[in-house]
Amino acid sequence: MTAIAKEFFHPMMETAKNQAGKICFDTFKQMALLSMEDICREIFRENQESIKIKKEPVAVRNLVNIFYTTLTLSNEKGFHTMSLRDLSSASGLSMGALYSYFSSKDELLEMIQKQGRRIVGKVLFDHLDAGASPREKMRTLIRVHLYLTEVMQPWFYFAYMETKNLDKTQRRRSIESELFTEQVFHDILLEGQRQGAYTAIDATLTAGAIKALLQDWYVKRWKYSRRRISVEAYAEFMISFVESAILAETPPA
Repeated sequence: MTAIAKEFFHPMMETAKNQAGKICFDTFKQMALLSMEDICREIFRENQESIKIKKEPVAVRNLVNIFYTTLTLSNEKGFHTMSLRDLSSASGLSMGALYSYFSSKDELLEMIQKQGRRIVGKVLFDHLDAGASPREKMRTLIRVHLYLTEVMQPWFYFAYMETKNLDKTQRRRSIESELFTEQVFHDILLEGQRQGAYTAIDATLTAGAIKALLQDWYVKRWKYSRRRISVEAYAEFMISFVESAILAETPPA
């Protein structure tokens, strides 16, 4: 874990472990500090050799503008149809200014995708307590995944919708990222089955179904907003729904 990521996520990790998955969304959001500025500062520090702007405050401010505008345009019209001139016009930055941060749309895409994947992996794993029961792990992971997608909804929506338009390498990485979270759920299900806490339900299909329910929250966010369903209410529903299908009738002593 990088020093910057540790600074942002370590308090979250401790809170999650102490509360056994009961952390509320407001607490998560406040302790995570997952602002676009934080993300862009890390991107700048990792790409200082290629980024031509050397003053960190200026570079971070412009990266925030670039990424926010990219996600907005992409979620409106698709990244593949967005041109750098569209980005220049919408962001207020000249073409020359844009090229100070990346050399092509492909490089911009890689920066956005790479940072998003890293944050997802770190946050999910930082919250999982290896010593917790499978039921506690499952509850924690469902909550944390939903809370994270709520904080980073534009990125998750972007990553989901743009997969089909990526080149072969980027598409493979995007698919691997999705399968990664499914595998975490899969492993928790198998652990619960070994301990007698979960039924002998197909772990692979169940993990896929859980992932689909998680995706519905950020892909069809408008639906839940219209129904005034909060992310915490959806998390409680998901936990109850999943447990109704997987909990053993007679839990282990």
